Amino acid sequence: MVTLTKRGPLMNDAPVWFITGASRGFGQEFARCALEHGCRVAATARKPEAISAALGEHDNLLPVALDVTDQEQINNAIDTVIGKFGRIDVLVNNAGYGIFGPLEELSDAETHAIFDTNVFGMINVTRAVLPSMRAQQSGRIVNVGSIASIACDPGGSLYDAGKAAIAAISEALALEMKPFDVESMVILPGMFRTNFFDGSSIQTPENPLAAYDNTPARGAEEYCLGHNYQQHGDPAKAAQLVYQIVSNTDQPLPLWLPLGKDAVKKFEKQIARKVDSIQPYKEAASDLFIEE
Repeated sequence: MVTLTKRGPLMNDAPVWFITGASRGFGQEFARCALEHGCRVAATARKPEAISAALGEHDNLLPVALDVTDQEQINNAIDTVIGKFGRIDVLVNNAGYGIFGPLEELSDAETHAIFDTNVFGMINVTRAVLPSMRAQQSGRIVNVGSIASIACDPGGSLYDAGKAAIAAISEALALEMKPFDVESMVILPGMFRTNFFDGSSIQTPENPLAAYDNTPARGAEEYCLGHNYQQHGDPAKAAQLVYQIVSNTDQPLPLWLPLGKDAVKKFEKQIARKVDSIQPYKEAASDLFIEE
């Protein structure tokens, strides 16, 4: 299978996908989908044996050990993949986890930890992959955000803020890398039936405060943890859609892509709400020039 860019062949043989957090959830579905379409896949996780257990043995599959908070492991993983496959054509920044709880309950350690993985991990992996994409004058980057980054929920301040940072970085990156024919987009999933709400993916504050019992922040936390595996979104269908968009290089990547009916509805509603909210102040906010 040959994927084409707007300017010609992206590669001479099967595309190479580099996916972080590929042992479960969306990462695993992206890896499975890319393999089904004949791509070569470097699937990374802290425990690569979990990738082999989930996806089986495959000639085009390279499980790679990777903790995205470890720069040395990042560099080694990329060197291993380029040494094996010769390049990286698609980077999927998927690794991450969630923490639910009111901001007041969350410690400095908990705050730094989630940003180290969800934000700085994405930054460091991307920075390490960009030189090869820039040199080959092609590449596509998919950053896994969340619809919560623009439609925030009580109790989600740190997770939502991290995903908002990813979205902003992704959009700026798309502009920065345009001269090198490297594209970037952020996907904004809504509620999908993955294991994201498992205890292994979601954390809660070590020191909860009784004052927040029976508040919206605690209620959102309890709702999510109590509705695991009851979400309506199909992650396999989402992975297929993302694959189709990334592979169709006759069209540029969208900067933002909400995934799921709930996400599309929230996305449109939030954009409209933000536009409406500035209307009473639009003229005054625009007329702030220095009088010469």
